[in-house]
Amino acid sequence: MEKKSLVILTGPTAVGKTALSLALARQIGGEIVSADSMQIYKYMDIGSAKISREEMAGISHHLIDVLDPREPFSVVAFQQMARAAMEGIYGRGHIPILVGGTGFYIQAVVRDITFTESEDDPAFRAACDALVQKEGPEALHNKLKKIDPASAEAIHPHNSKRVTRALEYYHLTGQPISAHNMEQQQKESPYAFAYFVLNDKREKLYEQIDRRVERMLAAGLLDEVRRLSAMGCSRRHISMQGLGYKELLDYLDGKIRYEEAVYQIKRDTRHFAKRQITWFKRERDVIWINKDDFGYDDQQMLTFMIQTMAKRGIHYPVS
Repeated sequence: MEKKSLVILTGPTAVGKTALSLALARQIGGEIVSADSMQIYKYMDIGSAKISREEMAGISHHLIDVLDPREPFSVVAFQQMARAAMEGIYGRGHIPILVGGTGFYIQAVVRDITFTESEDDPAFRAACDALVQKEGPEALHNKLKKIDPASAEAIHPHNSKRVTRALEYYHLTGQPISAHNMEQQQKESPYAFAYFVLNDKREKLYEQIDRRVERMLAAGLLDEVRRLSAMGCSRRHISMQGLGYKELLDYLDGKIRYEEAVYQIKRDTRHFAKRQITWFKRERDVIWINKDDFGYDDQQMLTFMIQTMAKRGIHYPVS
């Protein structure tokens, strides 16, 4: 049975994925499936750098503005929603283009990862939450370091939800979740895919990140966070743990000065971009598009992508 075609365009935050994805979608008759953990939420437009309806220019986008920010979201939910969106795209005779910077979400789709959602221990999770409340997220992360160093390295210390899940998996199975994940990552993909990673020189990327944060603030990010807070959104919601949101919530709560919040947003976004690049370097079968190699010419990059897809037998409708 011939595999269905899939294109992935990812890379660190602020690298310029949106403009290139639109050009690619126009060229190959594609529809875009967002692989972004923040753009799934309504009302979170500025801080997530969400594409506007005008910017979409008629290109169909999926998994944007779907959930209320007070709703939980997970990689399992993303995988299910992405599969459904992709089936609709295939049914219309188009090719899906998975676009975004959340590497684990992309991996879940490309490798068709099986998640062990049936196993859980509410009491164990409650104990982990109590430890975070009492001693902070680093204390929980330190427990993970002792039993599963590979997962501890891959999961940010403040992502207590994923740290808890990794600890719980070990608690229930006696095996590190990193071993399970490694096994899943080796699975053959059900798709004929081209996995492009857009990247830029580190110093240039960091400059772009700082400018983007400044543009977001000028566009009204603080007011956006105020509105979300008035809706009842707080740090206990997954959505409000996103970059830009948690720092400005701390400012509104009087925990830090505004200047410190801005500094933290820029710093932590740069750190996030570095972790994204590290993630993609570990992925198999990726094709790097270093912007300086193409003279920052989008048309040259687009031509390279089309030629690479042809070599890999990625089929798309000819307009």
